[in-house]
Amino acid sequence: MNFLGTVDWIFVILYLLVIAGVSIWSIRKSKESASDYFLANRNLGWFVIGASILASNVGSEHIVGLAGSAAKSGTVLGHYELHSYIVLILGWVFVPFYMRSMVYTMPEFLERRFSPKARRLLSIIQLLSYVITKASVTIFAGALVFNQFMGVDFWTGAIILVVVTGVYTVFGGLHAVMYTEAIQAMVLLIGSGILLVFGLKEVGGWSGMIAALPKEKLNMFPSLNDPNYPWLGILFASPIVGIWYWCTDQHIVQRCLAGRSEKEARRGTIFAAYLKLLPFFIFLIPGLIAYVLHSQGKLQLDDNNAAFPAMVKSLMPIGLRGLLAGGLLAALMSSLASVYNACSTLYTMDIYQKQHPEASEKQLVKVGRIATGVVVLLGMAWIPLMGKISNGLYDYLQSVQSYLAPPIAAVFLLGVFFKRLNSNGALSAMVIGFIIGILKLTLQMFKDDLPANGILYQFGTINFLYFCIYLFLFSIAVMVTVSLCTPKPDDIQIQGLTFATTVAEDRAASRASWNKIDVILSLIVVIIIVGIFMYFSPLGVGG
Repeated sequence: MNFLGTVDWIFVILYLLVIAGVSIWSIRKSKESASDYFLANRNLGWFVIGASILASNVGSEHIVGLAGSAAKSGTVLGHYELHSYIVLILGWVFVPFYMRSMVYTMPEFLERRFSPKARRLLSIIQLLSYVITKASVTIFAGALVFNQFMGVDFWTGAIILVVVTGVYTVFGGLHAVMYTEAIQAMVLLIGSGILLVFGLKEVGGWSGMIAALPKEKLNMFPSLNDPNYPWLGILFASPIVGIWYWCTDQHIVQRCLAGRSEKEARRGTIFAAYLKLLPFFIFLIPGLIAYVLHSQGKLQLDDNNAAFPAMVKSLMPIGLRGLLAGGLLAALMSSLASVYNACSTLYTMDIYQKQHPEASEKQLVKVGRIATGVVVLLGMAWIPLMGKISNGLYDYLQSVQSYLAPPIAAVFLLGVFFKRLNSNGALSAMVIGFIIGILKLTLQMFKDDLPANGILYQFGTINFLYFCIYLFLFSIAVMVTVSLCTPKPDDIQIQGLTFATTVAEDRAASRASWNKIDVILSLIVVIIIVGIFMYFSPLGVGG
């Protein structure tokens, strides 16, 4: 705690007081209804939606994991941070269907499109994914930050993080989560941007950093012989995970569902797409700077996962360290809060309410609060097993997501584009794909105990990027084959849920919700991403 001065603590305390004030205001304003608790009465504007989407995405796994991955592997995992174009796909392709369906959750949308069984299955898969990715990763990273900054024991820090965040999330619902997230996103971006400036100054500016780094760390497209990140694998696997995460995952899409209109939701995603460009620079680049400083003997870096906190302690002057400490707290709480609320919504609306249709509004809110606590406890129990999958936190996150995402991404993507796809095909792909993904995850965890060169060992050690692509294509093949061999769905049942069955009136309403400025702003995002890819490629500084 010695590196935080009096001014720093004033910053931290003021920040916590602001968050507490907004939380209390949100809790007092909220009503004991499901619509308000889970979707903030569907009355939010584009700015809050966009800021909340970024805050839900950018969590402690970015601050701890992304900077650590950059220090270890360079810019290659930046592919996952340039998913702004997929955020645009959410707004332009999926939002119209989601908003028209007036659903609370993504599993509920699958029920409308396919069947109740599809809804139940996706609910279970998403809850499991929150346990082994979002909840466990966020708690782990948060505890690590507490340990690095304040010398707090790892598990003590984890418990503090869980309890403090849980208080305002459990009592305030999505209303409290989204308004506090909007504040937290701004604090986090400003603080991390300041750290980037100080870091670049320390290494002689951008050109000094580029000159001091090995070429391979600047290349986002490693050779096909690279054992971890072959360019063909990451080029195609990254968007598959991205579609699952940004376009079908409850804790992201829930922000759009809370929008007051399709226009506000889409513009929220466009705003979020611009914000999503920032993590590449303010979280990944500091990891490169940390590598340079460590190689020059200016920074002690025993663990790559500690790259970002180590830079804060080493480079930031007293006063500004408090701003960054507030930013780190923002990331920890916002990411965990979004997990809390998404889990409670999924369990309550997709599982409990289906079994207890007579439950009152207050009962649903109460059950949601209990479900939140259970998922978080399971996430903490999973933490000791994370190291068996990958030593790098961000690497762990992307590899596990690569095993869970492909079947779900395939079902949603084909579900809106291919009206012939039926419930039998979707269920077959999700069940078989989920089993294969969990089998891969399990075998990878225990690969050291398997006979070398045996079939199980070979399967367990397939590169996670290629496995993601294989599983995605396999899921599509299963879906299409089973659907074509079984009766087609009823056009009336799926009306408005696919492009082919959307009525002219709804098409006109969607067209009226956007203008040329929305299109131009979206195209600028795509151009920026292409430019970054070219710069960090064999044709640019990575060549």
